[in-house]
Amino acid sequence: MPRAASAGETSSPPPLTLEEAIKTGLKENPMMSVARFQIDASAARISQARSGLYPRVDFNESFVRTTNPAQAFSMKLNQERITSQDFDPARLNNPSAIQNFGTTLSLSMPIYEAGQIRRGVEQAKLGRESASFSAERIRQEVIANIVAAYVGVLLSEDRLRVIHQSIETANANEKMVRSRYQNGFVVKSDLLRAQVRLAELEQERLNIQSQVDVARAVLNAAMGLETDRLFELVRPEEKDSIPPGSLDRWRQESMKNRPDIQELRLQEMIAEEELKKARMAHLPSLYLTGSYEVDSEDFSQTGNNYTMGVLLRFNIFGGFGTESKIQEAVANLQQTKARVKQFELVVEVEARQAFSQAQSAFERIRVAETALNQAQEGLRIVRNRYENGLFTIVNLLDAEVSLQQAKTNYRRSLHDYKVAMAHLFLASGTMSETFR
Repeated sequence: MPRAASAGETSSPPPLTLEEAIKTGLKENPMMSVARFQIDASAARISQARSGLYPRVDFNESFVRTTNPAQAFSMKLNQERITSQDFDPARLNNPSAIQNFGTTLSLSMPIYEAGQIRRGVEQAKLGRESASFSAERIRQEVIANIVAAYVGVLLSEDRLRVIHQSIETANANEKMVRSRYQNGFVVKSDLLRAQVRLAELEQERLNIQSQVDVARAVLNAAMGLETDRLFELVRPEEKDSIPPGSLDRWRQESMKNRPDIQELRLQEMIAEEELKKARMAHLPSLYLTGSYEVDSEDFSQTGNNYTMGVLLRFNIFGGFGTESKIQEAVANLQQTKARVKQFELVVEVEARQAFSQAQSAFERIRVAETALNQAQEGLRIVRNRYENGLFTIVNLLDAEVSLQQAKTNYRRSLHDYKVAMAHLFLASGTMSETFR
């Protein structure tokens, strides 16, 4: 990760390429931590589901003191301290207080549970895979946000550069107008208008400078860094823009690659497993049970016993609870299927919209380039004619404004196309850290 210069350093900020910004964001952005924790949680749920397949062993320690006749006799019997005197009716009916320390080690293990536990394990596995697709979508969104923020900084810096160029041009024009005014060729109002133009450009420069600072803060936030960190952005090599291709290609890519579609389809599979699990509740289940118990009044003498058995559980009637769970599972499955279908339509619209924006942005580049060439030539002509007294100061200032606007529009069209392509890759689910 690039290191920003500390407050005490006078060196220039460290360089930051788009690739480095993306790499930093994938490491530092908090949303990436959210995605990783989602995967960890879903992996833990697999272990939770599998735990039902293993024996359950519990240790219990209890203490009881009572004068209840039945409990007193039972505890003394468990402690193996029964004598013939304990059968005296007087003692049986009015026993002295007795206490018992009970230590129990119990075991329960499913032998046959109609596949419900295994269905739960399968659901948990699908849930982990679903979390992976969710994390992939978050990763692509983080990349797209970094690209947009990075391009936003470059655009703000371009606008600032255009303003500086406009100020240089306006200064040159102001000197020309001043010279013509001093030689008596123009009136003072021309000089005043040229000076007003310089003041307006300075105000605009201050405004754009603040936009540059905000854009840099947005980029830092997208990377997950402190907003006051300073970097020197490395401007990528300008290449001829390539048209986005065909709409059909991007639509097919979106249906095949969008992680959120894959995530929702897995949710549909989880709902199907839940329905199967609910229907299996009608089937019997068989468990192996056992316990080992130690009883003592004061640990000086103990009695012990064990119990082993098999438990068959078969629900005959449960107040229609099982049937209601099946109905709920059916409804949830149908709901999820409807959500999948609806989301596929949404994804197709997003792909179409992103493609249209990218296509429009690409076409605007050529238009803006032509307008820029025309504005540069127009200012040259107007300046020459103003020097010869054929045009007024208004014509000259209008030509300056036109050139400034044409430069800004051209730079914006280039950057808009990069952002539009980033959104198109995101809409198709093919955004990667190697984005160009």
